Amino acid sequence: MMVISTNVTIPCFAMVRPRAGDFVYTELELKAMERDIEVMISCGATGLVLGCLTTKGEVDTEAVTRLVSKARGELSTVSLTFHRAIDMARELSKSAQTVSQLGFDRILTSGGHRTAYEGIKEIAGLVKELEDSGTIVMPGGGITEENLEEIQMRTRCVEFHASARAEKASEMEFTNKTCSLGSNGQEYSTMVTSRDKVSNLIKIYKVTFFK
Repeated sequence: MMVISTNVTIPCFAMVRPRAGDFVYTELELKAMERDIEVMISCGATGLVLGCLTTKGEVDTEAVTRLVSKARGELSTVSLTFHRAIDMARELSKSAQTVSQLGFDRILTSGGHRTAYEGIKEIAGLVKELEDSGTIVMPGGGITEENLEEIQMRTRCVEFHASARAEKASEMEFTNKTCSLGSNGQEYSTMVTSRDKVSNLIKIYKVTFFK
């Protein structure tokens, strides 16, 4: 985070998620998240992205309140985003209202579907429900140059999340064909943010914004 924050001019948001999998966390994991919050903010993060659920599929208000309190204690102006844990919740609308009441600045969501495009109706509904709360609804999940315009037009959202990735080949000259270090077999390539994709997304956004 420190390397990133010292090399870019835009605000840096850090994900606070101790592991892959579900969003039900143990006491030890919550303590790890609190420590991560301290470190990320001290290293230049101006925003944090986090989320916790109960085993029943509801927003874990106790755990979330604890993390929000920790974050605001470290940096009172920190911007908070509830991530796509909300898409795994039992009731999307109810959960969004809870998140808004907990003081989050935005909600990252695919509308409870696999992709934001598939969840357009639900996202548009959240925008209307939260329009007076000040909480921003940010579509994310499978947003590309091919579908951004339609998602933007139909949801009227103003912020979007996209990986805009492209495959980059490794510079390795020697390759060991008999060994693989992971299930994806990508030791000799990696996915990186594409300048061209980002540029095209920005162009589409600006044109659509003024329609």
